[in-house]
Amino acid sequence: MHRSVVASDVSSMPRWKVFFRRLVRWPRPLTQAVVLCVVTFCVVLPITCHRLLYSYYFLRFLYLDAMSEAVLEESLDRGQDALRFWQSAAVAPLSSAFSDVAMHPDLLVTVVTARRSEGRDFHYLLQVMQQLHNLLGGCGGHRCAEVLVCDVESGSQENQDAKLLEGHFRVVRRSPEERQQNRDQVNTFEREKRDYVFCLRKGWELVRPQNVVVLEDDALPRNDFFSVIQNLLSRRFALHTLYIKLYHPERLQRYWNPEPYRILEWVGLGVVGATALLLSLPYWNPRTSSFTLSAGHLLFFTIYFMAVAELLGRHYLLELRRLSPQLYAVSPATECCTPAMLFPGNASLRVAEYLDGSFCVKGNAKDMVLYELSRVVPEERSHSVEPNLITHIGAYSSVRPNPARPRLL
Repeated sequence: MHRSVVASDVSSMPRWKVFFRRLVRWPRPLTQAVVLCVVTFCVVLPITCHRLLYSYYFLRFLYLDAMSEAVLEESLDRGQDALRFWQSAAVAPLSSAFSDVAMHPDLLVTVVTARRSEGRDFHYLLQVMQQLHNLLGGCGGHRCAEVLVCDVESGSQENQDAKLLEGHFRVVRRSPEERQQNRDQVNTFEREKRDYVFCLRKGWELVRPQNVVVLEDDALPRNDFFSVIQNLLSRRFALHTLYIKLYHPERLQRYWNPEPYRILEWVGLGVVGATALLLSLPYWNPRTSSFTLSAGHLLFFTIYFMAVAELLGRHYLLELRRLSPQLYAVSPATECCTPAMLFPGNASLRVAEYLDGSFCVKGNAKDMVLYELSRVVPEERSHSVEPNLITHIGAYSSVRPNPARPRLL
């Protein structure tokens, strides 16, 4: 009789009351684990991450358009500021000019540029060169690098931004005959590769640099650009690498990715976080905590920290490494994108030769050629550095179709 009364009482309760009534009867560690997961993944992370662009919790339908417009406006303002800066420099020359390029420099930065048919008001090249101008004097009593602007425009119209820079930086172009040859009916990816090879070889022919960085004209260097590059070149691995990628798209930096080393990093992060938490819990509140350094609890918190890291966004964890150049991580090279590349030693010549031997098409652009090359040629190695050393500001491409209004994702 008593049991039937209790059963009828339970059946008349709301479902959430029944759930919590059963929950309190579970073993204490299990109850605490369920509560922790609910609070973390259903309350804390959604509240803190819903505006983070590279988090799984980012609310695209609410914020993406507004954030994209804000970034475009910021880039436009920066471009107009850079235009005024270089226009005023043409009237009143700057105290530091970089048009005289020294022979055999430790580092040569080559900026590859072409005229844009869309997005000209953003003046990406002028933004990049203004940032380089600001950074070049930050290496003590000498220049951080020599700089070369490689204008690969092959159309009938001039690249006006490159023209504006001629009094301040060395600008190189193809001869009229070479420009005519480069107008051959080849696809966009092959033409882009040929331009890249021309700039690699031209930089080497002119100054014979010890190391080369190639930037595309929409790769805006970050403030620690040269200090990190100097640190990378001082590491032993740089002596035996074909190239070091200085940028990988933030949206592709997640742990849940085909790159095997990220899985190891992800698991390692979970194990370290779980171990540290379980070792410190007894000192925080020994009476209320039911977790111990047992295999089951260690496994649970390892998975917990891995889930938190992935849902939050690996990109934001990588940003913590900017505290020091020594903290930047070097890993095997990734596939996508070449807006910023470091070629130690004479590797730029080898890359030019390798690229010359390949014909690029859609799906096999120059970044894929280089990636596959480092996998099939045993003596050649390639690496990536994280976090990124540049910000990719090119919302409008000079070689590919553009949307009416670009978006961040």
